[in-house]
This record gives sequence, structure tokens and C-alpha cells, in this order.
Amino acid sequence: ADRLLADLGSLDWPDKIKSMQANWIGRSEGVEIGFSGIGVREAHLGGEIISGALSGGEFQISVFTTRPDTLFGATYLVLAPEHSLLDQLPYENKSEVEAYIQEAKNKSDIDRTAEGKQKTGVELKGVKATNPATKEEIPIFIADYVWAHYGTGAIMAVPAHDERDYEFAKKFDLPVRQVVAPLFTQ
Repeated sequence: ADRLLADLGSLDWPDKIKSMQANWIGRSEGVEIGFSGIGVREAHLGGEIISGALSGGEFQISVFTTRPDTLFGATYLVLAPEHSLLDQLPYENKSEVEAYIQEAKNKSDIDRTAEGKQKTGVELKGVKATNPATKEEIPIFIADYVWAHYGTGAIMAVPAHDERDYEFAKKFDLPVRQVVAPLFTQ
């Protein structure tokens, strides 16, 4: 990707075409961050929900981000419907997840990320991830706006600082936590 991008400068093409080509190459600089996860079970005791770990239900999810400075604002994770970890997670709603995966397979990448497209997804019930910065347990979803072939196929969703994550969070009533202030000028 680096060589392809570097060689674009030597081409006698219009700037607009070079820009489109650079976007197609799709090189992104960022970091991978590990989120630990655990299968949980809920027990009801006197009207209170008590959560506890399932034995052997621990796992790791690695996410790629170009904005590690927003980690404190990550309020949920999203896996691509094709993510290989889905076969190993102890989530409870298998039939709902499998139906969604099948539905996503019938869409092209363009259809999945089209601007203005209604956000869709399914929460993986019974599993949670831990935000490594806040130690908060956060839900894990699958959604077709995340691609398996970009980064790790998993994202930390920071709805206050990403438009797609914001639309998804609003649809699924998820928290939006601003952690980066806009530039202040006098």
C-alpha cells in the first residue's frame, strides 16, 4: 500500500482521480487495541439482576482504530457478520445472529455502507467486553457496516465521534460519551 500510494504522485492524472485511487487503496494508520470479553449469565434474585461469569467464557477481541484518543468514549463493540470469533463466542441468541449473518451475506459492500442506509445489527446476548480504559462492561453487536476485510473486522464504537456509530447508537439506545472536545479558538 505504501508503494502504491507513493507512486501515485508520479502519475500524470487529475488530482481528483489520484484521490479516488488513494481512497481505493485504503491504507489507514492506527493501532490495534485488545478488549477482554466474558460470557455472562443473569440470575434474578428478588427483582434484582445479578450477573456472573460463565466458566471458560473468556475471550479477546482486537479492534483496529485510527483514533486511539477516543478509547474512553467507546460504549460498545461491533464485529463484522463474517468475523471468525463468532463461532467461538458463548452468545445466547444463536438463531437471531445466524439469520442476520445470512441477511448480510446477500448484500454487497456498497449496499452495506451506503450513505443514508438504515443501520442494522444484532446484540450478542450473554457476552460483554471490557473497555480497557474505563473498565466498564460494554455490549457487543454484529452489524453490516463493519467489514471483516478492513482492520481486524471489529471496531470500538465511539458514537460521539463517529457518524455511523452515532446513528447505530441512537437506533439501539446506546450511550454517547464525548471525550474529545472541539478545537477551542478565541
